Amino acid sequence: MIVPPLPRLLLEPLVRNALVEDLGRAGDITTDAIVPEEARAETALVARQPGVVAGIDLALLAFQLIDGTIEIAIERRDGSPIAPGDTIATVAGPTRGILTAERVALNFLCHLSGVASATASIVAALRDQRTRVTCTRKTLPGLRAVQKYAVRLGGGANHRFGLDDAVLIKDNHVAAAGGIGPAVERARAAIGHLVKIEVEVDTLAQLEEALACNVDAVLLDNMSLEELRRAVRMAAGRVITEASGRITPTTAPEVAATGVDLISVGWLTHSAATLDIGLDYRR
Repeated sequence: MIVPPLPRLLLEPLVRNALVEDLGRAGDITTDAIVPEEARAETALVARQPGVVAGIDLALLAFQLIDGTIEIAIERRDGSPIAPGDTIATVAGPTRGILTAERVALNFLCHLSGVASATASIVAALRDQRTRVTCTRKTLPGLRAVQKYAVRLGGGANHRFGLDDAVLIKDNHVAAAGGIGPAVERARAAIGHLVKIEVEVDTLAQLEEALACNVDAVLLDNMSLEELRRAVRMAAGRVITEASGRITPTTAPEVAATGVDLISVGWLTHSAATLDIGLDYRR
């Protein structure tokens, strides 16, 4: 599946803020002191680990915002698989600009490639299953749109983007409302006709109550494999079933084998390891 790039309008504020934070009050005093103003260099963004590229547009924006004369040639676009030693892009131009933008560019590229690569690892583990992998709202502040974009590049799907695009009734909502029934009733009375309702359940008894409310989806939280199998049988295709709770590439296949429609994985965005990518000086 082709994942369209995010608009520059969404990306530029993120990169600009990161550069302003890094430049501080005096700019890059190390590079300015050591590198002559007229110096030029050719460098390359090179993979040190296998994975999936994500965030190349943000990385290139970092260089361009520092110096618009820096020339960039992309060799591996977002969504491309990479192996150690692969060149993702070449970056040539004024040495000062390249070195000043380097860290911000790599921060975005390494982090988002890590998210895409982690997602791809679970997707690969489920290659023979119909179950899809989805992310959560457990994203780093300010980076939700680009992290969810990286999940799509890794072959995953996106859960809701915020509190305003779907109803997800969790345990504390149920406690505050006095039960699943009252919580669903109040939510349905307040939302528009296009908004879906999902209910988080911890037990099969809660699931039975949620199914009686004719919700659109159920989040089966931290259930055992046997409970998941029974939950899928109870749902009988009437609602979307979503399993969650510390799922890894190792455990995902057995969770998917229970028949759930979705597996949601929070660590894809809040704890995925960065992918090792470096900026190599060529000349």
